[in-house]
Amino acid sequence: MKFLAPLALLWHISAAFYLPGLAPVNYCEKVDAEQSTCQVEIPVMVNRLDSVENIIPYEYDAFDFCSSESGSRQTENLGQVVFGERITNSPYKFTFKQNEKCKEVCVKKYPKGAKDNKSKLDMLRKGIKQNYQHHWIVDNMPVTWCYDVEGGQKYCNPGFPIGCYVTTDGKQKDACVTDPSFNAKDTYYVFNHVSITISYHMVSKDEAGTSVTGFGSRLVSAKMEPRSIKHKAGTGAEACNTNDVLGIPAALTGDLEIKYTYDVTFQANPDIRWSSRWDYILDSMPHTNIQWFSIMNSLVIVLFLSGMVAMIMLRTLHKDIARYNQMDNSEDAQEEFGWKLVHGDVFRPPRKGMLLSVFLGGGVQIFFMILITLIFACLGFLSPANRGALMTCVLVLYVCLGTPSGYVSSRIYKSFGGEKWKSNVILTAFLCPGLIFGIFFFLNLILWIKGSSAAIPFGTLVALLALWFGISVPLTFIGAYFGFKRRPIEHPVRTNQIPRQIPEQSFYTRPLPGIVMGGILPFGCIFIQLFFILNSIWSHQMYYMFGFLLVVFVILMITCSEATILLCYFHLCAEDYHWWWRSFLTSGFTAIYLFLYCIHYFVSKLEITGVASTILYFGYTIIIVFLFFLLTGTIGFFSCFWFVSKIYSVVKVD
Repeated sequence: MKFLAPLALLWHISAAFYLPGLAPVNYCEKVDAEQSTCQVEIPVMVNRLDSVENIIPYEYDAFDFCSSESGSRQTENLGQVVFGERITNSPYKFTFKQNEKCKEVCVKKYPKGAKDNKSKLDMLRKGIKQNYQHHWIVDNMPVTWCYDVEGGQKYCNPGFPIGCYVTTDGKQKDACVTDPSFNAKDTYYVFNHVSITISYHMVSKDEAGTSVTGFGSRLVSAKMEPRSIKHKAGTGAEACNTNDVLGIPAALTGDLEIKYTYDVTFQANPDIRWSSRWDYILDSMPHTNIQWFSIMNSLVIVLFLSGMVAMIMLRTLHKDIARYNQMDNSEDAQEEFGWKLVHGDVFRPPRKGMLLSVFLGGGVQIFFMILITLIFACLGFLSPANRGALMTCVLVLYVCLGTPSGYVSSRIYKSFGGEKWKSNVILTAFLCPGLIFGIFFFLNLILWIKGSSAAIPFGTLVALLALWFGISVPLTFIGAYFGFKRRPIEHPVRTNQIPRQIPEQSFYTRPLPGIVMGGILPFGCIFIQLFFILNSIWSHQMYYMFGFLLVVFVILMITCSEATILLCYFHLCAEDYHWWWRSFLTSGFTAIYLFLYCIHYFVSKLEITGVASTILYFGYTIIIVFLFFLLTGTIGFFSCFWFVSKIYSVVKVD
């Protein structure tokens, strides 16, 4: 079990640094000259609302909740805008250590017959029926709704539902939490009252540092409990002292009035430090044991493949090379067989070499983007607290890595004997990014038509195009220039002028069966990890186990390489020398299994309804699958290229 020690160390490192370098905020009951750095007011920010039943998110104001008088919006970074986050001020404002009971925020009135009110109520009913979730933020920390789940565990959701819907047959949706008060059929119960508990930690002198003279307190958690209340007449705590719930019938028969209120309670918690205040949220996310099982499962596959590759390299291949090198006379030469027999054709340029070189350039760009992003994430720069940092990092790295993309594409294309260097560099700069942007733009049109908060504003689209044309394209041209300036890659054996005829192949050595089999083992290493990644994307769960993800990524690289080398060797032994495209497609076929798994996840795990949401799901899935295809295909190609060059460089060829 010694080989697990580095994995455990990597996990602890990634878990210890998940918080970003954000400065903490100190809060005090009042501010005086010695406490000028403390704040008294605690603003509450609200983010866009989303649902696991509908991919289309909406801004907070779309459901006619209480809005802030200022209405100012927080400045989002590029990653937040692309992810659809829209953070605005809310009318909820707390004063530190000042408890409130049944504090009124606003009253929304819906007179019967008003057309404008009907559309607002219809939107509210839609949100309740499809289980849309609030996302509130206090001190850059989500306001969580904690409840018991199976196994005696407590799950802290960084969002809470806007209401509860009871169907026409009396069944309660998940948001109702089996409350017996919600018993009227075909009725929508709005959660118009929240009870919030804010915990704080007194700042010690060591924590405060020399720059803070008055110390103060720091917030370490914000938990809430939503309720539906039909308020009594009057104001104050007595208005909320009732067990009656506020139901909105499917057909409004009279005037409707919804009063929004809240309770807030402050309590000291000396056991939690500010640096670990996210732990209670992340620890409630289950499945750490399953993650270790995923690693063990992947390691078993890697050890199995490594054993087979080692057996080939050390026994079979070693014997082949020794036997080939002992053939000195012409009679022995006539008895050549196996992979040495195709030495004059193994480096013959493939068909569609231009497209293959372009795909390899895009794959190298994605490979370095993912590797650098995972390293940054393990060092703590891309934690959930640093909102939008992950997507911003991905976009910036993808744009700035155009140089290796152009260089690799041009070098491979030149080694194929290609002369259309202008076409090569243009396709490298525009083909793969253009396909991704085209699909993304089409999906953005759907979001814009639906009025979703996830629709990218026109200014941001222009900024993305500026990054592409202004940075990525010139860097790709620079990389291609240096690639074409270099001498072509020298192969260890010469290529014959006349291609050798390939003998009839058995079923297992034909291209398609080998390609289909080649993607099974790499997919087996990652499918457990895929479940958590898809949950974080579509079920709005936080993903923070980047240490596990980096280990799985390394295992994926090894598995793709070894599976491709293994199948490449079998095909060369069968005297089939068309390995260029096959090596790319063998490991790239893992993406097809990924797509099939996404279909299974959509059918079995999600409850998405509506044509638009279905198109959005599969549109974004196609983008992910295409990027994964380029990544895995590139890994398989270069590992196979190294293997073929190595074995033909150590054998004597006349």
